[in-house]
Amino acid sequence: MLLTDTHTHLYYERDELKQAQLMQRCFDQKVNRLFLPNVDLASVAMIDELVSRYPENCFAMAGLHPCDVKEDFQQLLDAIYSTIAGRKIVAIGEIGIDLYWDKTTLDLQKDAFHQQIAWAKKLNLPIVIHCREAFDEVFEVLEAERGDQLRGILHCFTGNLDHALQAIDLGFYLGIGGVVTYKKAGLDEVLKHVPLEHLVLETDSPYLAPVPFRGKPNESSYLVHVANKLAEIYALPLEEIAAITTENSRKIFLV
Repeated sequence: MLLTDTHTHLYYERDELKQAQLMQRCFDQKVNRLFLPNVDLASVAMIDELVSRYPENCFAMAGLHPCDVKEDFQQLLDAIYSTIAGRKIVAIGEIGIDLYWDKTTLDLQKDAFHQQIAWAKKLNLPIVIHCREAFDEVFEVLEAERGDQLRGILHCFTGNLDHALQAIDLGFYLGIGGVVTYKKAGLDEVLKHVPLEHLVLETDSPYLAPVPFRGKPNESSYLVHVANKLAEIYALPLEEIAAITTENSRKIFLV
């Protein structure tokens, strides 16, 4: 069995021993592929360090998180883009729009989103989208950018069935994480109408830990609890959930 965590910030753990222990727990649970979204300029080096330690298991993205889009965002975008040359980048992410923390930067966030989608098209890479309380705004941008080159993952999907179908129509897979294990989230009911072929697994570690670890720091080894929930929803063996979602991740990232 091979599980793939398509979205983890495991690199936030800076203690080398603790980081190694986190990775070993992943391997113990058959989580052998981990994709690392970039959030700001400082995290580039953290990601590269983890990839250099585990080149067969960890894969880097490049992008500016919407919560880090401020008045100086153009300078940050230029700096992050300049790091891409000479590195193996499998996606542009995580990028998008977040209106939970700050609605005043919406126009800046849209501008940064469009620019980074242009990077992805130029480099023929998928994008990984962060969308929080901003489905309408995110879809407005994506519809404007619609085309064969536009593809990727709508990370931490928590939307309704209409959102799911629109994302799929635009060429995106849905990133399913710990929220699917929360009783009141309702995501399990949405997924009953979405074929497994449109899903990938993620943890968003160290955030959004699944039941039975809800409220505690998340880690990529907990991905098995997300996979088990999908096995319950789709009435399939865990091994088949792992195989299908890992194959989906290969189609997106081409690794």
